[in-house]
Amino acid sequence: MQEWVDRLSAWLERTLGLSSDLQSKLFGTVAVFVILAVTTRLGRRITARAISNAPSRYSANKAINYTFGVLALAIVAKIWVQGITGLATYFGLLSAGVAVALQDPLINLAGWLFIVTRSPLEVGDRIQIGAHKGDVVDIRLFSFTILEIGNWVNSDQSTGRVIHIPNGWVFKNSVASYDRGFRYIWNEISVLITYESNWRRAKQVLQQTVNAHAEHLTEDATKQIDEAAERYHIKFSKLTPMVWTQVADSGIRLSLRYLCSPRNRRGSEHEMWESILEAFEELDDVELAYPTVRYYDNAVEAKPNARLSRV
Repeated sequence: MQEWVDRLSAWLERTLGLSSDLQSKLFGTVAVFVILAVTTRLGRRITARAISNAPSRYSANKAINYTFGVLALAIVAKIWVQGITGLATYFGLLSAGVAVALQDPLINLAGWLFIVTRSPLEVGDRIQIGAHKGDVVDIRLFSFTILEIGNWVNSDQSTGRVIHIPNGWVFKNSVASYDRGFRYIWNEISVLITYESNWRRAKQVLQQTVNAHAEHLTEDATKQIDEAAERYHIKFSKLTPMVWTQVADSGIRLSLRYLCSPRNRRGSEHEMWESILEAFEELDDVELAYPTVRYYDNAVEAKPNARLSRV
């Protein structure tokens, strides 16, 4: 075998003028690219069997191609460039090349490691990251998947769309969690009544309504805050439902503020609004307000001491 190789080398040198050193470099380069083709094809077959999710399989294949491609180029550079003799310099250039070529996959891999170790989100959590909101349904090496809520659907209900988000987004965007530490959110319902309505009576009815629907959550929420105090400095001065009063352009705004489960926000609003509408039907001195045009005669309608004299 060695004799045949020597004869071939001598023939190439006589015919093409290729020195033995140049022949070694050419054969080494060809061998590197042959090995590259074999390993990348083998890597694709392994990912096809191990990963069923198409986007994740695509990302894995891209990472394999980039990794072996950069390694192949580094080895070829080592074969042809004689000046790189220091091992530290060689590996420094190699690592820099890998970092540049695999910047996004490496960031996503680091994001996965951060998600696993620090747990800013888990499967089953409801989160918002960037402009996307949804329930986390899958976490993989390079991306996590959420089932979208909101968007064109009101009150945080599912749209049915699945969104794949790169893990690296946890470093570039804030992650708002609906479930971490404190598993309730504050919700508000604004009820606008006319200025002529008996707002004190309306507020009393609304307070009774919100107490009936949400007051039972206060005890459980207090326990959760105590449990979460070891990790987060969460502190609320009052957890009981409240009704706040505010003057608006078209009437008096009474805002119901109460605790509810993130996944029950629309259901709680539905129940409260039905109770409010039924209660207001029984009140003859309370009316809901809406944008209207009204002509006000100060000399007739104003309080006696606030009337303007007619000219």
